[in-house]
Amino acid sequence: MPAYRTIVVGTDGSATSFAAVDRAAGVAADTGARLVVVSAYTPSDPADTADAEDALKGEAHLVRGWTPAEEALREATDRAKAAGARDVETHAVDGSPVEVLRAAVRDHDADLLVVGNRGLNTLSGRLLGSVPSDAARRAGVDVLIVHTT
Repeated sequence: MPAYRTIVVGTDGSATSFAAVDRAAGVAADTGARLVVVSAYTPSDPADTADAEDALKGEAHLVRGWTPAEEALREATDRAKAAGARDVETHAVDGSPVEVLRAAVRDHDADLLVVGNRGLNTLSGRLLGSVPSDAARRAGVDVLIVHTT
């Protein structure tokens, strides 16, 4: 079996998503693969963030638009490089997590998708679906589900 060439992993800035990034970076380091880290976001409505913006004053940009996703990607890049990944690229993309992951796999011709297992074993995850299960079903490539919770 040939080594993986391109690995996609998603992050939302949570500790569990960073565990998936760490594992994906380890695989990328071991195989010499390119690591593509994506973060899905939805532009926030100013009415939804008004209180946070008021409290943050000069730091209000931290809760607007794609900034939280960009912050998650910065930390993910640092973690990936610390784990030995040499070729790391990041993208903040407007959309639902599963669709963003699927598009990243397709657009970057990835051969491995890495996701955390958060929500996979919950009742709501079983009834309504979860990012890991939906991504695994629809990815079209090998999927590594990392035990993160």
